Amino acid sequence: MGGNVAELISKYGFPIVAAVGLGYFVYFVWVWATKEVKPVLKNANTVLIALIDRIRMLDNDLLRLNQKVNTVLQLRKMEHDALVKVAKKYVSEEEKRLKKESKNKEIDK
Repeated sequence: MGGNVAELISKYGFPIVAAVGLGYFVYFVWVWATKEVKPVLKNANTVLIALIDRIRMLDNDLLRLNQKVNTVLQLRKMEHDALVKVAKKYVSEEEKRLKKESKNKEIDK
């Protein structure tokens, strides 16, 4: 092979042989990219689209879940506030009753 390339260089010159060699290299890379890389990229593109769809679904699920949690927290706060109000009312009524009893005891003495 080495002698074959040397004969071609002596017959046609180095620039011509180098140009033909680079042309073959470009052809080889083109064929390789078309036959091996392109199908892999097509498959990767399909997988990427499926993953993006899943991410969108998860994002929507997270938004709905966040909304539900906020609703539950608001309802709990409302229940807590109502319980605190009832407890304060009960405590104030109990304090009034105790004061009244203590006054009655003082009067009885």
